[in-house]
Amino acid sequence: MSNEDEFYDAVTGLDSDESYEGVSEASFKDAQPFECSSHRNNGSVPHKNGIKKHRTALPAPMFSRNTVSVWSILKKCIGLELSKITMPIAFNEPLSFLQRMTEYMEHTYLINKACSLSDSIERMQAVAAFAVSAVASQWDRTGKPFNPLLGETYELVREEQGFRLISEQVSHHPPVSAFHAEGLAGDFVFHGSIYPKLKFWGKSVEAEPKGTITLEIIKHKEAYTWSNPYCCVHNIILGKLWIEQYGTVEIVNHRTGDKCVLNFKPCGMFGKELHKVEGYIQDKNKKKHCVIYGKWTECMWSVDPQAYETHKKSDKKGDHKKHRNVREELHKSENDEADNMPEVQETVCVVPGSTLLWRIDSRPAHSSRMYNFTTFAMSLNELEPGMEAILAPTDCRFRPDIRAMENGNIDEASKEKERLEEKQRAARKERAKNDEEWSTRWFHLSTNPHSGNQDWIYNGDYFNRNYKDLPDIY
Repeated sequence: MSNEDEFYDAVTGLDSDESYEGVSEASFKDAQPFECSSHRNNGSVPHKNGIKKHRTALPAPMFSRNTVSVWSILKKCIGLELSKITMPIAFNEPLSFLQRMTEYMEHTYLINKACSLSDSIERMQAVAAFAVSAVASQWDRTGKPFNPLLGETYELVREEQGFRLISEQVSHHPPVSAFHAEGLAGDFVFHGSIYPKLKFWGKSVEAEPKGTITLEIIKHKEAYTWSNPYCCVHNIILGKLWIEQYGTVEIVNHRTGDKCVLNFKPCGMFGKELHKVEGYIQDKNKKKHCVIYGKWTECMWSVDPQAYETHKKSDKKGDHKKHRNVREELHKSENDEADNMPEVQETVCVVPGSTLLWRIDSRPAHSSRMYNFTTFAMSLNELEPGMEAILAPTDCRFRPDIRAMENGNIDEASKEKERLEEKQRAARKERAKNDEEWSTRWFHLSTNPHSGNQDWIYNGDYFNRNYKDLPDIY
């Protein structure tokens, strides 16, 4: 297999079971709910004949990765960008990166909530919750999605959640994936282009988020932009794989000047900050209106800044004893070769008077045997009856390597993956021979009118279903 195969890690787009141990009844009593009538079923709205059902499991469980040596592949790549590294298929999950990117839409009800609110600060709260929820499916997702082929597409229409989405692999070197989602009621547009830049650091792989994400709320004539946090997968060589996200995410409302600054905290020496997110919302005059806090693996809350600071000061009491115990545990394991995942020190401690913005849904009981997929992810590669006649022939549901892996045939998946990559290389050589440039079909390179950055913009034609002259990539 050629070393031109692009490497993606499962680091873009993170769930855990709901866990609120240690949160007192008083905390929940004082907390104010963030009302949303469609919170259940990830925002699904019942049809007249009931809620549309999607599959909740894969056809076959995942394969063991214990017999594959990653070190033999990555040992020469320390400190380098992983742009041309071939990885064994055993480290994949049966989704294309285009499908993985679609997992941003799992909690669409938060966008719908933002559209319905009249106050700009409250809208920002909903958008901030959506931005955190959009990366929540990555928790424990240590497999890497399949690299999209140039010209590959993926569409998803969810009437029960009120959106439709189209994505396209618009570049191969560097790998760039563009997506465009819109509300079926014409109430929002959500779009962006993603280029995950990866580096290997000896025991971990770090993903630097490249690309701007934009949410447009039509009713209020608002546009919000942000970029995702950094993501790191630890223990690539030895030990149990675990994920952390870190970095500052700034969400800007380009109409009002409101800004939300979210700090995804690294776990730190004692692991106390593992998974924590903390930030604030300020207006154009830099007045702080609320503090946003929680964990990207669990939930997010909002509270008055003064109440948060008062609670934070009182919460520091007794910290000395906690740190002493953690230091003792750290000393015991400091000679371990693997970067042990820190024990979760506590769940989210709810400040009295807080408003719940978002809470993660539990994963299905069989998730650990199926690549740690969420219920939403389980359905993304499903070929429902009648889809073959509607989807574009470039849709990744038709990829034979992903389908074979999903069905439990890893040998066939590996052969098909190599065949598709060779076909792509042959097509690239043929274009070079004929001095032809690749032309994208559904997106064009332009300038994001809100951020001013270069971006891939949807041309609006996909759902006309004119698939004439699409490339034969499978």
